[in-house]
Amino acid sequence: MIVLMRLPVLLLLAVSIVVPAYRADAEPADPDRPALLEAEQAFAQGRTEQALGLVGDYLAASPQSSRGYFLRAAIYDAGRDYARSLPDYDRAIGLDPTRAVAYHRRGVAHFMLAKIPEALADFDRYLELKPDEKPHHWQRGIALYYAGRYEEGARQFELHRTVNRDDVENAAWHFACIARWKGVDAARKDLIPVTGDDRIPMARVQEMLAGKATPDDVLSAAAANHPDAAALNRQLFYAHLYVGLYYEAIGRPDLAAEHLTTAAEKHPIPDYMHGVASVHVRLLKAAKKAR
Repeated sequence: MIVLMRLPVLLLLAVSIVVPAYRADAEPADPDRPALLEAEQAFAQGRTEQALGLVGDYLAASPQSSRGYFLRAAIYDAGRDYARSLPDYDRAIGLDPTRAVAYHRRGVAHFMLAKIPEALADFDRYLELKPDEKPHHWQRGIALYYAGRYEEGARQFELHRTVNRDDVENAAWHFACIARWKGVDAARKDLIPVTGDDRIPMARVQEMLAGKATPDDVLSAAAANHPDAAALNRQLFYAHLYVGLYYEAIGRPDLAAEHLTTAAEKHPIPDYMHGVASVHVRLLKAAKKAR
């Protein structure tokens, strides 16, 4: 998580808050390939509409190109148009079932549409093809939390710790999984120690999880020292997100919904975690409507 959060905003937008980013894998040559390369270049340079037109023309001439459908899906993702990206990921995978990254990216698209079982199926298929990536796949851990598979989620975040030790967000999701699985006391006892995450207000979030700070302390830390508007918005997003997750973990769904909604609706940022907050709120609303 922490690696993605520190990428430049323009790059985050270009990859549509998805890891890994669009990558053109080698395919057999075809006579229209220069048009595909031009579309890829336009996308890389942020000329999204032109890229869509170019790849559309390319696919009309080369309808069996997995790479072409994969590119168009990635372009839709860049605009967070996940409903339109899914059919193209389906075509890309159907034409080349070994294109591992397409399963990951389709999994993210499924997740952002709150299709949690489908997301997990894609993430698992990606890891079957790329087993060495499992320690890095924190997105799978978050999806496991929303699937109610808390023990598996906790194990995923413990594994992620082996490749990313200084991430309070990893500790927070692990805490949430343990709390829902074995209770808050067990979550505090098993809290992953983190000391090297210098992002505001993550130190206070870690203290809150440990029972040494309050949610108000987290919110105050996010607004301290008069940050500029962009920094304040980002810091308040993370403060409300993890305060909300904490309240859910300790059995305060009313306050959880309040803070998660504030994060999703009042403090949008171009990060994967904003998508997570939006999905969380969507699922809460669906559950409330079902009741």
